Amino acid sequence: MFTEKIKLIMNQPYEFQRTTVLKQTTKTKHGETTMNETKRRILSYELAGTIFIITLGTILHFTFEWSGNQPIIGIFSAVNESVWEHLKLGFWPATTFALIEYRYLKSNSNFLTAKTTGIYLIPITITAIFYSYTAILHETILAIDILTFIIAVIASQLASYKLLTWKTLPPNLNKIALTALILLGLAFVLFTFYPPHIGPFQDPITDAYGIPSQ
Repeated sequence: MFTEKIKLIMNQPYEFQRTTVLKQTTKTKHGETTMNETKRRILSYELAGTIFIITLGTILHFTFEWSGNQPIIGIFSAVNESVWEHLKLGFWPATTFALIEYRYLKSNSNFLTAKTTGIYLIPITITAIFYSYTAILHETILAIDILTFIIAVIASQLASYKLLTWKTLPPNLNKIALTALILLGLAFVLFTFYPPHIGPFQDPITDAYGIPSQ
């Protein structure tokens, strides 16, 4: 488009050409500057979110025990040492930060899709890394588990940033994303009290499932 406009004014007087080109160049630079500022602002939010999620997730690892094993607290905290329960430590903080972030980025048409994609990436990454390394080493290592959580959160926030700064996605994706987010949240609530008796829900220390018996 810019090239076509330049061609249209080639036969105009020099001063007119010079003024028009300067206006077009200024407009282009202004647009690029605005876009870069928006990306930097979104990046700052996602970096802040990384710190927020890791910090709150770490705290939620202990809040169930601190509360005296209160069931309502168990919805948002790890009630045992199973893989599933540790996935809450990423989900709830990431969802909380998304709600905070919405105030500032609600005009972004990709918001729901971006945040849901990032939030889902946390449990997917944690599960993939955990079962991969334990299959090789045949044991769990706390340092690797902590690093896995950090990697998952960083991957989540990077994915969110990429989609927030991507071209406008189909509106229907936001509806799908919201539904998927609600379903995952309901699963965490339901399985806190009624966990399936399969591997990811079993506490490797006590062999129990769900909230420990008093």
